[in-house]
Amino acid sequence: MKVSTVAQMGNLDKSATEEFSISQDLLMENAGQAVYFVILKEFGVKNKRFVVFCGIGNNGGDGLVVARKIHSNGGEAKVLLLDDETKFKGIAKRNFEIVSKMPIEISKVSSNESIRAAIHNSDAIVDAIFGTGLTKKVSGTYKDVIQMINESEKTVFSVDIPSGINGDTGEAMGIAVKANYTITFGLPKIGNMLYPGYEYCGKLYLSHISFPPSLYNADSIKVEINNPVELPKRDKNAHKGDFGEVLFIAGASSYFGAPYFSALSFLKAGGGYSRLATPISISSFLANKGSEIVFIPQRETPSGSIALKNKDELLKLSEKVDMVVMGPGISLNKETQELVRQLAQEIKRPLLIDGDGITAISKDIEIIKNRKAETILTPHMGEMSRITKMEISEVNKNKIGFLQRTAKELNAMIVLKGAHSLIGYPDETVFINMSGNPGMATAGSGDVLTGTIAAMFGLGLSLRDAVRMGVFLHGFSGDLAAADKGEDGITAQDILDYLPATLKRYRQDFDEISGNFYESIFLV
Repeated sequence: MKVSTVAQMGNLDKSATEEFSISQDLLMENAGQAVYFVILKEFGVKNKRFVVFCGIGNNGGDGLVVARKIHSNGGEAKVLLLDDETKFKGIAKRNFEIVSKMPIEISKVSSNESIRAAIHNSDAIVDAIFGTGLTKKVSGTYKDVIQMINESEKTVFSVDIPSGINGDTGEAMGIAVKANYTITFGLPKIGNMLYPGYEYCGKLYLSHISFPPSLYNADSIKVEINNPVELPKRDKNAHKGDFGEVLFIAGASSYFGAPYFSALSFLKAGGGYSRLATPISISSFLANKGSEIVFIPQRETPSGSIALKNKDELLKLSEKVDMVVMGPGISLNKETQELVRQLAQEIKRPLLIDGDGITAISKDIEIIKNRKAETILTPHMGEMSRITKMEISEVNKNKIGFLQRTAKELNAMIVLKGAHSLIGYPDETVFINMSGNPGMATAGSGDVLTGTIAAMFGLGLSLRDAVRMGVFLHGFSGDLAAADKGEDGITAQDILDYLPATLKRYRQDFDEISGNFYESIFLV
């Protein structure tokens, strides 16, 4: 499913009218009808009392349609306007005029006491204040209303997006409505899908409001949800080499977990042959934990990291594998960081760079631009800041925009890790991943991700699909672990241990998993 920017949704509205003669009146009617249906399904309407908070834009117009639907079907709707009714324009004005002729109470917000009274005397609240176009911080009466809505503990239905959430970033603009249900239109907006906006939405419904698929599936819309891809079947006559051979260059004397988690997760997620080049001093210890891994002990620097003099042997070995993973726990030792940069320049296989490896290449990012083979980077926000030379706060304000630009400039696939991780490609396509949970914010989780991505490539997916399915299945494994153990205290070991069961469940229940968008968006 595609995910739109605010501007793209405006263009879809315009195209629906100009190309298909779907009037703006009909689109607003369909939007209000969708909200009404969700209210009917989730809460009920007859003999229920609703207070509908309306701004004076089209979002408020949608709210007026909702009030009319509630009234006509046996509920009681009271409309509170947050601005002067004379400011309504176009279709919103027409809907105001219709509602004004009905026995529906309409009043302008006059005092905090009147707002509290209206909320207190209602069973549920409809939030139709701002919509997706908000770009400045919420203040004044609007701030007071939103605060009282949140304090009321009433059931809240938000129209298109919770008021106060930026439609393009998911940022809360000072304060935002915490909805129980949000009904968005045409397509989900980026602000519906990224945190914190996603959390403010509550249960998210989508209505296409009669847009034809040719509009909402347009190739010009580059962002979409990371929908599952079916995995290739395992050939009964295959051998380990048929499921991928991967070289992991990872670890240092003080980093035991990263090389172990990355190399073993490749096998746990279905990969065939895992080679781990790691310092000789930790090889025997790691072999006791992961005896299925093939170890290539490396000569060390005085600090116990992989020495530069291993370079030629590592390059020769890289020619024998399908993919190279470099960087997990490799350390910030100056000599080892130089080794990473030189190897990145010369390795001719697909290369995934993670962790300390990203720190190394961020010092000379032209290396990635000049690589002929495909490159995957898996940064967290701090590492993305180093790659882009931008402050974390700036990247956070426009994560998708920075990701699109950086992936294109570097000609690399980039997984920006975090809540709802983002997978970006050089053609500016971005997938928003819906699997995973807060319990996965733990040391070693990212190392398990690298091995899972490599395993998807080994199983036979294209590298492009392997990256996003690795992200999805890594999150799915964390979700299964959390379902059994709770989010508090699950570790990278738990995520790794659950990988075989995760793939089994994914294969068995693929139609269900792919059919419900991972229970993130419900169609109405």
